[in-house]
Amino acid sequence: MASGTMGKQLAACLLNISEARRRDLVETVAKAALYSKGVRREGTTVLNIFNDHEYNRSVITIVANIYSIRKAILSACETACGLIDLQAHTGVHPCMGVVDLVPIYPLGEEVGVEDCAREARAVAQGLTERVQGTSAFLFGWADSPLQRGLAQRRKEMGWFKKMPEFQVIRPEVGPQPQKRFGLTGVGASPYVMNCNVTIDTQDIDLGRSIAKAIRESTPGGLPGLQVLALPHGGAVEIACNVESVKGSPPSHMTAGEPWPSYSITGQQYCHVPASLITERVSELAGKQGVGTRGTALVGFTPRECRDLAELAMSKGIAEFWKEENRIRM
Repeated sequence: MASGTMGKQLAACLLNISEARRRDLVETVAKAALYSKGVRREGTTVLNIFNDHEYNRSVITIVANIYSIRKAILSACETACGLIDLQAHTGVHPCMGVVDLVPIYPLGEEVGVEDCAREARAVAQGLTERVQGTSAFLFGWADSPLQRGLAQRRKEMGWFKKMPEFQVIRPEVGPQPQKRFGLTGVGASPYVMNCNVTIDTQDIDLGRSIAKAIRESTPGGLPGLQVLALPHGGAVEIACNVESVKGSPPSHMTAGEPWPSYSITGQQYCHVPASLITERVSELAGKQGVGTRGTALVGFTPRECRDLAELAMSKGIAEFWKEENRIRM
C-alpha cells in the first residue's frame, strides 16, 4: 500500500497500563502490538512509551491502519493481562484496570470517529473473550447511543475512588470485574492529548482549586479540559486531558498562540495549546505565591502523531520510541 494511502487510513491508540516501574515489562507489552510470533505486523508502529514511576502508569502510543489496529491493541492488552496483577499495584494515579484505558483516535483523513468506535467495541469484546475474567466499560463514540464522555463514565464506575467497589459495578462487556484484572475503559473520540503542569507546592487543596478553575465544566474554564490534581515528585501536578473540540476556538481565547487545528472526514477540530494551559495554571498559582516547575506533554499533538507515524512507516521503523529523540532532533 502506498504511504500516502496509508497515511489517510491511520488511527492511534494511547494505551494506558498500570505499570511503569518495570520498564522491560512495559516494553514487552509494546512489542506485543508490533509482532505476532516473532513476525512484524506491517504498517504498525509504537511511537512513544511514557512511563511515570510515581503514578506507576505507562502510556504506549500505537499507530496502525484502521483495519489492522484491533489486532495490535488486543495483543498488547492480552500480554499486559498476563504480566500485571492489579492486586499488587501501588501508585498515586487512580486506576481500575491492569489495562486501564484503551482510547482509539482517528489520524487519517479517511478515518472517522465512527470507524474508531467500531474497532473499540470489537476490542472490548475481543479482550473479554481472550482473557477470561476481564471486563470493560465503553465511553465516547463507542458508547452507543449515549456517547457519554470518559470523565462521566469514570465517575459512574467509581474510578476516582481510592478503593474501587468492583462488586457493585455493571460493565457493558464481560463479567463482574475481578481484583486480578480490574476494569478496562475502551472508547473512541477525536484525539485527546495529555498535558501536565507541575506547581511548586505540596498543597493538594491549592492544586485542586486550580484544577477546578481551568476544567471545561467551570464557567471561564478552558474548552475540552478534564483536570486532576495529584501529588507528584514532592510537588503537585495539574494533570490535564486535552480533548479536541469541534469547530474554531472561542475568539476571546486566541490572543496568544494560535490553537492547533486539524480535520476528521471534512470536519474541523482544534485543541487548547499547552502554552495557554501553562499560562492559566501559572497565573492562578502565582496569586497564591506559588511558582511552576514546568510542563510535560505525554506523547504528541494530533498533527505530530500523524506526521511521526508516517515518517516511522516510510522508514520501516516499528519500535520508533527507541529512535524518537535521534530522529526528531
